[in-house]
Amino acid sequence: MVDALVDAIRLAVTRIPEDTVEALQRAYKTEESEIARFNLQNILKAIEIGRKRSIPVCQDTGTLTFFVRVGVESPFLKELEGAIIEAVRKATLEVPLRPNSVDPLTGRNSGDNTGDGVPVIHWELTEGNEIEVAVFPKGGGSENCSALAMLTPGEGWEGLKHFVVERVRTCGGKPCPPVIIGVGVGGGADYSLKLAKRALLGKVGERNIDKRIARIEEELLEEINSLGIGPMGMGGKTTALDVKIEVVHRHPASFPIGLVVQCWANRRAFLRISPDGRVDVWQ
Repeated sequence: MVDALVDAIRLAVTRIPEDTVEALQRAYKTEESEIARFNLQNILKAIEIGRKRSIPVCQDTGTLTFFVRVGVESPFLKELEGAIIEAVRKATLEVPLRPNSVDPLTGRNSGDNTGDGVPVIHWELTEGNEIEVAVFPKGGGSENCSALAMLTPGEGWEGLKHFVVERVRTCGGKPCPPVIIGVGVGGGADYSLKLAKRALLGKVGERNIDKRIARIEEELLEEINSLGIGPMGMGGKTTALDVKIEVVHRHPASFPIGLVVQCWANRRAFLRISPDGRVDVWQ
């Protein structure tokens, strides 16, 4: 299990998913600014080098984050958390990963991407005996642009649009655009941010199954790209590759909005552990 998790981590940081690569290639073809095309060309070169040499496409290999859906009847439930932590330590040496776990009080780096509360593991218990793990290395620069807005119900969806677009405008080139925007709506302050991050696991270009929300995703994407921030913040038509929104019910008195920004290095990988020990890894 540890080796399979290491393989998934390696896949995530060295190989950008095809849906993201195709979106970047489309952006390169449609950009009119030479500076924007130059930046996109360098991004695509970095992706190709990562694939060919099996090395991280970005020096910031992020905070290792895992979304885990585990069947309560899985024979591997008890050992899964320890396996994830051990896999992170092993991957730090073998891939390698940049050590990104720092004690907030002392500033001391643990050296192996583990520590109090790190790696970050989000657990979801389900029926059955299978385990599904999403590996999500989250870069620090884009994470710094994440934000929470506790809107009033009266502000609603128009308030959400204003908040998201204004936040992206304010961040400018800091999150290394073109970005993917994750938005979580409802559920309270903490849960809205978790929803936003989970939304980023979806493929670029896939719309929400609710047509009303899908329309808002498209409207936001258009508005964000009209800002002209462009690749790496140096101008251009492509500031964002996509906007993903997840929605759950909310309290009648509040309209929580979680916003999480993902950089162009849209890293993710998945693995499934069957009860017989068979493991499948994919993007």
